[in-house]
Amino acid sequence: MYQAWAEETMKRILNKLEQMHSEIGNKIPHVCRDGKYDDMTESIQWWTNGFWPGLLWLGYQQTGKEEYAKDASDIEKKMDVVLDRFYSVDHDAGFLWLLSAGADFRLTGDEESKLRCLKAASILASRFNLKGKFIQAWNSQPGWAIVDCTMNIPLLYWASCITDNPRYRHIAEAHAETVARHFVRPDGSVNHILSFNPETGELIESLGGQGAAPDSAWSRGASWAVYGLPLSYRYTKNPEFLEAAKRAANFYIANLPEDHVAYWDFRVERTPETPRDTSAAACGACGLLELAKFVPDNEKPFYRDAAYKILKSLTDNYSNLDNSADQCILREGTGHFPAGQNVNVGLIYGDYYYMEGISRLIGNDKIFWYEP
Repeated sequence: MYQAWAEETMKRILNKLEQMHSEIGNKIPHVCRDGKYDDMTESIQWWTNGFWPGLLWLGYQQTGKEEYAKDASDIEKKMDVVLDRFYSVDHDAGFLWLLSAGADFRLTGDEESKLRCLKAASILASRFNLKGKFIQAWNSQPGWAIVDCTMNIPLLYWASCITDNPRYRHIAEAHAETVARHFVRPDGSVNHILSFNPETGELIESLGGQGAAPDSAWSRGASWAVYGLPLSYRYTKNPEFLEAAKRAANFYIANLPEDHVAYWDFRVERTPETPRDTSAAACGACGLLELAKFVPDNEKPFYRDAAYKILKSLTDNYSNLDNSADQCILREGTGHFPAGQNVNVGLIYGDYYYMEGISRLIGNDKIFWYEP
């Protein structure tokens, strides 16, 4: 149903990626303002630094262009210093290394890339709080866990597959249980940050984080759950994860505006000036496509159709696919609205998830978040 449209859209994306690569090369983009991406090379530990390599590996997967593989590999090597520092690594290890070193190993078999991912997985596993059954987020807050980590624990599942050692998977599954039970609310909305007592594991409170308030519904946080929980279900077949994923997905879909592209928070007042978040839309679409693989056959069209509508709207209303003056693929991303940071900009992770979503629609199942 979507194949012809997705194939044509992928051609446009690949043309855009060629332009982006000619201008960005092996720099490390994060935010696109006034048509130009910045370069995070001097902030080499930043959580978004794996997404440009991920985009390049998606491009390599589609085209076989060695220049994409070379620059993605160069960035991967630049990030070695982060692993060496140890303290620079936090809950975002999956974002950093699954899409860079993990994709490299997946597509080329490079053993050094495999080792980088295993090192990152071991550091991520070391952040697990046994009492609270959560992976600690930032180093400065030993009792804080965040929903973003739902998209990072696939690194641990991957490590268990590669090493044939279940200990990584046990940690990932325990954290996913905490997400399903405490982060995803009964109505399907999602907490961003939960504070636990790090000594006893007792849940203390929900914190607003990047959402409008502690009880609001930050849309990118919702997308992390909509995508991350089906990935955990893929590896574990734990029905609790599938149920929580459907609850989060149903809330996400029900609260989309008419054009299917999420506002930055689902519970803020909607006016013509309220920012969207195209990165939340693109990630959410990928999650809905992943979820559709595991629900009963009569439910699959509901989630696939919703994902298609999101990706189609992003393409028609929010993309720069035919605009060579802007380096980013998607406009109108929102990074951190409460802090006034990166609002109405291009975001590299939005670009990544958008291309991954189209890649899924054309039938590519070699997705970097999991082993086949």
